[in-house]
Amino acid sequence: MKNENKQHSAFSRRANAMGQLVLESRVANAFELGVSRYPIYRVLRYAARVELEVLFDAIALDPAWHAERLNSEVMLIEGDGLFCAAYGNRKVDYCTCWFYIWAADVARAEAAKERLLAKAGSTRITEPMFVVEWTFYGARGELESAWIEEMANDVLRDAAYPEIAGGVKGFIDRYLVAPEAVLVLQGPPGTGKTRLIRGILGEMSRRKSDGEEAQALYTGDPRALAGDEIFVKFITGRQDAFVIEDADHLLKPRAEGNDHLHRFLTIADGVVRSQGRKVIFSTNLPNVGDLDEALIRPGRCFARVYVRNLSAAEAQALAAEIVGEDAHKLARGSAVLATENRKRSVAEVYAALR
Repeated sequence: MKNENKQHSAFSRRANAMGQLVLESRVANAFELGVSRYPIYRVLRYAARVELEVLFDAIALDPAWHAERLNSEVMLIEGDGLFCAAYGNRKVDYCTCWFYIWAADVARAEAAKERLLAKAGSTRITEPMFVVEWTFYGARGELESAWIEEMANDVLRDAAYPEIAGGVKGFIDRYLVAPEAVLVLQGPPGTGKTRLIRGILGEMSRRKSDGEEAQALYTGDPRALAGDEIFVKFITGRQDAFVIEDADHLLKPRAEGNDHLHRFLTIADGVVRSQGRKVIFSTNLPNVGDLDEALIRPGRCFARVYVRNLSAAEAQALAAEIVGEDAHKLARGSAVLATENRKRSVAEVYAALR
């Protein structure tokens, strides 16, 4: 009897989520059997003004499928020719949900999307939103991402940015149509840098004619910027902007030992600029001269804005603009702001009015 030596191969794969682990196990088994189990893939995301627990309860109890809750924010759904990994995130007054859908055919995938959308009903938020891909180095020493969907509802007031000539809206409009990719926002904490960035991302979403949301790659992790992976992710991805907050160490002159800035110089002049995508830095560096000249040169940098604290008179003007005709609230806030005749951050003005 002839002996045949059979060779077996094995592979290992690290999964970051239970849904990924279950799906990849099923896909591997399907290939072993020579069948196609989930050839169709869709992604659905939406936000709703409802408690995440209530929304997930309604989805989990739908008789069209059966569901398993892994925790309060993660759920796996299975139906006839359908597998879905659902993830939710709580906000102060709304929740955001992401559904990764695999199906045996297009009809099942689209039906699942419609059924999941219907669960939100009238609570679904239809106003413009934008997606932030928060990127960081995890405990295993690997680059990881978490996706956060945000409402584009920030109100930007000209009185908060007296150093921006012509007003904030005009500034954002000019930046989004400009060929230059880079914007640097410089100033102490609490002066409205993050609020301005959110306003830019919100305006990007409003300008999309196809109803899609603007997407931003975001990091404040120095370790994520020490290698090429996050830059490759941006160059090859679909994000509209790359946002780097607290970028003090990245913006210092290369002559002072800054070894990371060259990557930004490359992407700012390459495919990112040709596609109209943006790179936005925020920094607490106190002096304008602390920035590398190559980054902020004309043709590469649209603007370098020093967002400063407000004088006492400017703080009072901002307070008046915020409260409008609410004289009682203005009087209360003005009393707080007048306790010390000193400069105030935008954050302090808003806090005084609360």
